Amino acid sequence: MASQFRLGLKGKMSLLLALLLVFIVTCLSVLVLRGIRDNQRTMLEQSFSRQAEAANLRVREEYLSESKIPPDRFMEQTGQRLAVDLGAQSGMAVTLYTADGAFAGTSLPFQSKADVQDALQYTAQGHSAYITQGDQLLFLAPLYNADQRLGTVQFHATLVEQNAFYARIRQLFILAGATVLGVGFLIGYVYVRRQVNVIDRLNKAAVQIGQGEYLLTLPIVRKDELGELAQGIYEMSGSISASVGALHEEKQKLIETVGRLRELEQQQKQFIGNISHELKTPLTSIIAYADLLTMYSDDPALLDDAGRRIHAEAQRLYSLVEKALQLSAMDVYEFETRAESVSLRPLLEEAAARLQGKADSCGVTIHTSLVEGEVWADPENVMHIMLNLLDNAIKYNRPGGQVRLLNYVAASAEGAQRMRIEVADTGIGIPKEAVSRIFDPFYTVSRDRSRASGGTGLGLALVRNLTEKQGGTVQLVETGPSGSRLRVELLLHAGDSNKTIYTADDEGADS
Repeated sequence: MASQFRLGLKGKMSLLLALLLVFIVTCLSVLVLRGIRDNQRTMLEQSFSRQAEAANLRVREEYLSESKIPPDRFMEQTGQRLAVDLGAQSGMAVTLYTADGAFAGTSLPFQSKADVQDALQYTAQGHSAYITQGDQLLFLAPLYNADQRLGTVQFHATLVEQNAFYARIRQLFILAGATVLGVGFLIGYVYVRRQVNVIDRLNKAAVQIGQGEYLLTLPIVRKDELGELAQGIYEMSGSISASVGALHEEKQKLIETVGRLRELEQQQKQFIGNISHELKTPLTSIIAYADLLTMYSDDPALLDDAGRRIHAEAQRLYSLVEKALQLSAMDVYEFETRAESVSLRPLLEEAAARLQGKADSCGVTIHTSLVEGEVWADPENVMHIMLNLLDNAIKYNRPGGQVRLLNYVAASAEGAQRMRIEVADTGIGIPKEAVSRIFDPFYTVSRDRSRASGGTGLGLALVRNLTEKQGGTVQLVETGPSGSRLRVELLLHAGDSNKTIYTADDEGADS
């Protein structure tokens, strides 16, 4: 199938320019040539009018100098002589006619054979007349003596020179018009081509933007409307690029959010499974020992063991429910913390004392290295934080292991002074793949070890939430085969901002 002919903007503009030039040159040529023709005719008419007036004066003078005779007889007697005199005076061939149209005389060597009867009748009415024959022009005008008509004078003029001049001017206009048309079209074509090339560049820039390749520089630099258009396209490209970049960032955030939601969904499923299992295990034990109490009510040793085990499982169940409720409350509600100036050393000593019995039962030794200092926090929340950290350090330690509790003042990354509290243990550490998730609710490094130690995976989640509510931070500083170390940073009270800064290796008052 043959492709259809398509005339582009360059061709259309060139064709329009050519037609416009042809129209202008043609109109100018026609108007100028018509003006020349009209000017020639006007000048000829004025010349004939002057010659007719001179001839009328000469004939009237001659008629008045003669004795009074009829005009026709006067013209018959003096017509030939007057015609010769008038021809010499005007420089043109002259023919005289009587008032009734009869031939009276001529300056021509032979009489003209032109039919002038219609013109003679017209001059008999007092008007002038023209007769054109090829390159010859005859002008007839009446002759008067006052109101008495004497006859008619006829001038013979040639139009050869005028026609030749007109032909030369017309030819000159044709050549000049063709030259102007050619040069004008060439100049216009070059100009149109440049403008169309600019438009092509702008079009390519628009296509480039449509393909996602945004402009780094202006496509063209001009001080006209096309330059303003190029500036607008460039600014539009920048706006689109910024918008697309923002959309891409939002897309990445959305992808990350979706991934996080999927992870949270997975964690939720795991949470339901974990809490169901964790609740089921102590309840199963409680039911089992309750049945034993019913079945063997006469066995004191069994009754005592069952009672102790039911009490332990009930305590574990209570602790599990309490921590779950605390964590849920902190996630759902924004409780106001009652921050105040807290003397940290007595609080840390009390937390260590509360867990000394558990440490002794697990064969773990607690060492403290504490300094004086005050923090701006809720003392009850700080106590919860320390009890959970110390409890984890004891539960997941080795038999005969150690737990070290210390505090010191140090500068934060922003340059402000903060109170740091560190809890280190000599346990087996945390695997690298679990480091990023140890603060997630119900996440435990080892389910078997957590079940054996009564762990629920909620302790560190509570620690993180409580610490952040105090305006502080918690992080795992180090972990490995020789144990783990967690650090809590709290806001230092304004009164202690000038205290000496200690390091983790500085020894405190107690050990």
